[in-house]
Amino acid sequence: MKVKLKLYATLGKYLPAGAHRNEIMLDVADQTSVGDLLGAHNVPMASCHLILINGVYSAPANASAATLAEGDTVAVWPPVAGG
Repeated sequence: MKVKLKLYATLGKYLPAGAHRNEIMLDVADQTSVGDLLGAHNVPMASCHLILINGVYSAPANASAATLAEGDTVAVWPPVAGG
């Protein structure tokens, strides 16, 4: 099945070749979890502060339980600080 992965800020370096504007469409197996998807691209979970699945917040602690479906979009941001 196809899903879109978007990695922002410092996480963008974990996107595979062919990514454009911090996103890429990927073929993944059925029953793939967000944790599986991120792990397959060596994205460290400790760096995943905000995860959205189709625009809906998913706690990073639940990444292994959040199963993806055809056409889902996963967007991930690292912790951000500012002043």
